[in-house]
Amino acid sequence: MDDHDTGYRLLFSHPEMVRDLLTGFVPESWVAELDLDTLEKVSGSYVTDDLRSRCDDVIWRVRWGKEWVYLYLLLEFQSTVDPYMAVRIMAYVALLYQDLIRTGQLGETGHLPPVVPVVLYNGRPRWQAATDIGALIFPVTGELARYQPRLHYLLLDEGRFDEQALAPLQNLVAALFRLENSRDAPAIQRVLRHLIDWLHAPQQASLRRSFTEWLRRVLLPGRLPHITIPAMQELQEVDDMLAERVKEWYAEYERKGLQDGMRKGMAQGLEKGLEKGLEQGLEKGLEKGRNDEARRILSRQITRRFGALSPATEARLAAASLEQLELWADLILDAQSPEALFGSNQPEPDRYR
Repeated sequence: MDDHDTGYRLLFSHPEMVRDLLTGFVPESWVAELDLDTLEKVSGSYVTDDLRSRCDDVIWRVRWGKEWVYLYLLLEFQSTVDPYMAVRIMAYVALLYQDLIRTGQLGETGHLPPVVPVVLYNGRPRWQAATDIGALIFPVTGELARYQPRLHYLLLDEGRFDEQALAPLQNLVAALFRLENSRDAPAIQRVLRHLIDWLHAPQQASLRRSFTEWLRRVLLPGRLPHITIPAMQELQEVDDMLAERVKEWYAEYERKGLQDGMRKGMAQGLEKGLEKGLEQGLEKGLEKGRNDEARRILSRQITRRFGALSPATEARLAAASLEQLELWADLILDAQSPEALFGSNQPEPDRYR
């Protein structure tokens, strides 16, 4: 089992994650009939009749409807597309049913409980595999059709949810999807600060540690491959580490801008062949190098945050002084739009509260 699967199994071992998964990402009427206070994690380890074992399922049960029937949630985590996922899910459901029968957990009626298989996928290519077992079976008609199996699983393809749709949600699973879709440290920090705010209670310490461990072992090594990720116990430590790293990056960009400016200035001064020309060239090159580098960094951050630069934004950046560019760089993490970034000298309030 890879770190991705292990991390997700750790996160979805918390009822808060399962609750937010259902209420935030399953827009179906039966969800409103669930008593989510009864969420109970079920052992995912069982042995089949031929003594083969399976021990890595994440299974929850929850009371449903007036009859207090248990509905089972079978969670499966994928980072690659499996064209025969429906076959695997059908096998998992059958194994679960066999285990419930063997261990006498069917209740007085002997009915098998309803099962909702959920597949969470976080890979880059969009999921194209069939979500219905019937789509994988050669089509038949008439009497033969009634003998074919029927099963459908619920697919949540994380990459299909864009930032604009996820950002307004105060939902732990939405935060997880945003982190999965992030591509740089500032984007991670924006989500991380909401998690710190939402998970501050003492009874949420275990979930905080699970998020911290997933960030440290899975997400950050993939997003920042050339950086050694230190051991951390709390989300605040992750935020502090990223903030320090961003400062170091900006300092490195500024140093590079100064070096480029000095080289340009020296070349200009030497070309003129005069001491005055050298002095003026150095000064001008230094200033231009710093401005160009600051403008390039800010343009990149605005593009990642809000999309392609408009002509008006490009013109504003081109005309800005170094001091103004540095101010905007400080404000971009909290700005909600380019207009808010350029129109205010203070960060906008947190809209998630």
